[in-house]
Amino acid sequence: MVISASYKTDIPAFYGRWLLKRLDAGYCWVKNPFSERPFFVSLACEDVDGIVFWTKNAWPFMSAAEEVRRKSFPFYFQYTVTGYGEVIERAVVRPSRSVDAIRRIVDQFGSGSVIWRYDPIVLTDSMSFDWHVENFSNLAAALAGYVDEVATKFMVVHSKTRRNLTAAIGRSWFDPDPASKAELLRAIDGVSKSQEMRMTLCSEPETQIDLPKAVCIDAARLNRMGAHIEAPRTLGNRHGCLCIEARDIGDYDTCPQGCAYCYATQQQRLTILRHSQHDPLAESLIPMRCPSQPPNVRQPTLLDCDPRSRIVSSPATGDC
Repeated sequence: MVISASYKTDIPAFYGRWLLKRLDAGYCWVKNPFSERPFFVSLACEDVDGIVFWTKNAWPFMSAAEEVRRKSFPFYFQYTVTGYGEVIERAVVRPSRSVDAIRRIVDQFGSGSVIWRYDPIVLTDSMSFDWHVENFSNLAAALAGYVDEVATKFMVVHSKTRRNLTAAIGRSWFDPDPASKAELLRAIDGVSKSQEMRMTLCSEPETQIDLPKAVCIDAARLNRMGAHIEAPRTLGNRHGCLCIEARDIGDYDTCPQGCAYCYATQQQRLTILRHSQHDPLAESLIPMRCPSQPPNVRQPTLLDCDPRSRIVSSPATGDC
């Protein structure tokens, strides 16, 4: 099974110590967002085909990432860099720091270890069509030669997104029509091509533009990083999603970076409270009542070989 860590929160930025402890233990408990009951996720080496990390700040995770590699888990990063500024992204590090982190990751873990996410695209009175083209161009130039793919999509306007974004910047934001979205996508796709990056689109059927679909949890990329996944099951999160089946080990309302457009955050006050309750030694990301013993079950695997024979991008001792 592939582990997603995590599209619900930023584990590399805030919960790296917890992740390493859970990898050592070989399991964690995750809250079902609907029933709120805990469910078991095996993190045993023989059950995990690879890990996809999602982050806006990998600096606190650099040494932990090296430890993950030493344990012989194939992985790559989905790394979001948008440069929207602190009004919309309240506690996100500066774009220059993010660029430096991506370069460091690629230098350390090899080509293919990072997908850049320019996601979501948010349009406001000040962040206009032309602003996005210039902003994207500057970021693409800084990342040229380090990333081969940039994934993007427009902001999905949920009720909580509408509320949080309006609270941050008033009614200066807007959701463009499909034709305007397609025009902007064509413009930044041209920029990405000029920097030898492949731009992929994450579930934007209404734009009707001929761009490759993003596969955020991607067996082919994990295989580049040392996995041996054959014939994986596609089980996307929404219509048009091509991601392979995975288990996400994060939790909602736990990322304190304060992005006003974030679908995973209801209220910043709740997020700060839940983050303060985190115990890096606990079995779950945020405290909840977990069974006293993990179940004696095997997690389905996608591997075609013994995980001990994995080949990663550079030598690893492997202590599975």
